[in-house]
Amino acid sequence: MKKLPKQLGMTASLAGLFGSGLLLAEDAATQVTDPHFKLAPGYLDPADLPVRLALLGAPPKPDSAALARDEEARRAALALRGTAREKLAATDAALSFPGPAKTFSCALGTPITEKSTPHLYTLMQRTLTDAGGSTYAGKNAYNRTRPFVVHNQSTCRKDMEPLLRTDGSWPSGHSAAGWAWGLVLAEINPARATELMTRGLSYGQSRVICDAHWQSDVDAGRIMGAATVASLHGNPAFLADLAAAKEEVKAAQKAGLKPAEDCAAEGVALSLTQH
Repeated sequence: MKKLPKQLGMTASLAGLFGSGLLLAEDAATQVTDPHFKLAPGYLDPADLPVRLALLGAPPKPDSAALARDEEARRAALALRGTAREKLAATDAALSFPGPAKTFSCALGTPITEKSTPHLYTLMQRTLTDAGGSTYAGKNAYNRTRPFVVHNQSTCRKDMEPLLRTDGSWPSGHSAAGWAWGLVLAEINPARATELMTRGLSYGQSRVICDAHWQSDVDAGRIMGAATVASLHGNPAFLADLAAAKEEVKAAQKAGLKPAEDCAAEGVALSLTQH
């Protein structure tokens, strides 16, 4: 089984954690194949990450009812190939900022930018690191093969496939991050809680649509995302950014700032699935 570095409690390579080319440096600065992108240090110390396998159990066994459910969900997702929902799923696959900030702006009803909401922008970046790191106990323990590899198919992001082929599929790091963001953003703007948590769910579901994860990977990722958020609420730095983010969103709403994204088109794409 792969060892976790002492600094962050993650493997020496985070390339497969999210399937977007992330590589962990020993100084806690993580970079992707794009040298201009750095993964922010998380809020949590390694010992505080909810990485215990007791939260998850194990992925489905061969010939089990759970695996049959995974296959059924995969078949339903593949029916969306070539649609606007698959295109959105391909966009959701990229974790370099400002991508995720833009992704959740429509659900928030307010633009999330480094300029207008700096504390919220930073909070999302740092939460990404913590939520993603929480999935590595399962990834390392089981190294589950991803569905597109099992079925010798392609994903919605061929550029990411070389990284995914050798990385554990269970639990989903994207799903953990998406659900963590949905929960935290719902706390920041309770009036949009339904929209934000729905977007957090759909963010993880995009991984099934891309054929990069099994449904059970996504479900397990959501458990880890929620566990991460619970852990974050004991962290003073997170709580300070959370409070500041709430004030930023209030100020943006008062100023009448609206997302620059095509929220109507996003809504149409998301309507093609239940998540």
